[in-house]
Amino acid sequence: MKKLIAALAASALLMSAANAQQVPAPQIAARSWTLLDVTSGQIIASQDADMRIEPASLTKVMTAYVVFGALRDKKITLDQKVNVSVRAWKVDGSSSKMFIDPATPVSINDLLYGLMVQSGNDAAVALAEAVAGDEGTFAHLMNEQAQRMGMKNTKFANPHGLPSPDNYSTARDLSILASHVIKDFPEFYKIDSVKEFTYNKIKQQNRNRLLWLDPTVDGMKTGHTEASGFSMIASAHRPNGTAGERRLISVLSGATSDGNRTAESQKLLNWGFQNFDTVKLYTKGQAIATPEVWKGSKSTVKIGFPNDVLVTVPKGVAQKMKPVLERKDPLVAPLALNGRVGTLKMMVDGKPLLALPVVSLEEVSEASIFGRAWDSMRLWMK
Repeated sequence: MKKLIAALAASALLMSAANAQQVPAPQIAARSWTLLDVTSGQIIASQDADMRIEPASLTKVMTAYVVFGALRDKKITLDQKVNVSVRAWKVDGSSSKMFIDPATPVSINDLLYGLMVQSGNDAAVALAEAVAGDEGTFAHLMNEQAQRMGMKNTKFANPHGLPSPDNYSTARDLSILASHVIKDFPEFYKIDSVKEFTYNKIKQQNRNRLLWLDPTVDGMKTGHTEASGFSMIASAHRPNGTAGERRLISVLSGATSDGNRTAESQKLLNWGFQNFDTVKLYTKGQAIATPEVWKGSKSTVKIGFPNDVLVTVPKGVAQKMKPVLERKDPLVAPLALNGRVGTLKMMVDGKPLLALPVVSLEEVSEASIFGRAWDSMRLWMK
């Protein structure tokens, strides 16, 4: 089942090059970037999305994810007070901090706001120690999560993103991470939209300037080091016609300034919303055909998809799509539930736009020996 879902997700990304060229990608002033439609799981456009980058404080998105998991599993609680270690207090003094103090225990809740709103490197260390005991063990948890998510070109060396040769990622991988935060922990994700936070009588603003400029943006994180330049993950949700809401995530790295990364992220999001639609093609369990089954306990089988099928296409293309079903005929029992039985190709102007694996929506066992013999003879004569 997991392999099938993965195949569905992968196939949904098979937008043809000819069709994609109808909407030229914008010129983005960054070394690497990608734009993901979270609703369909589809990368709309990208540039050097798999180039290794230094994630800087974008690392904190994974730090937060691991902490959210620990909260979900009740290993820690939001109101739990933790002692501040000297290591956390002394973390690179020239970097961003929330200014925790070894003399004052701090709650997990405050640390999360210090992490995501103030981008506190001291908060990152304190959270890592609270969850795993030390930064090294916490980094191991971060890498385990990255592997589970399919972040194939990512490795974390620390919870804050301060420069290390063993701390790297890609724009594509970071878009995967960002979508998991939003889908897996929607309540905690709301922290990312907070514009300012005060701790230790020090008020600091969220560095995500889009929170002030675009009311549809509700996250997620900025980063900066001398080597990597200015980076940003931004997410926005806007109406999607009759299909409800639609969410996009932009990731860029290598911008030249704070203002530049803000403007370029806004450009990407606007371009994606203005030029593409996300449409629902089929509903989970919807039978798209009922073909004949040979040598089975049933004469026919319902076929379709194990999940809703949503795709992102250039505006105006959805009305032109025509389905063409290619089956693995003859369908011979036994047929397993969710076993692949064919492919549905969505065609536009006679060219395939995408291909979707079609599965059996019900199990069909073998017929009796007499039924199998009769169908064998029928197949031979066919």
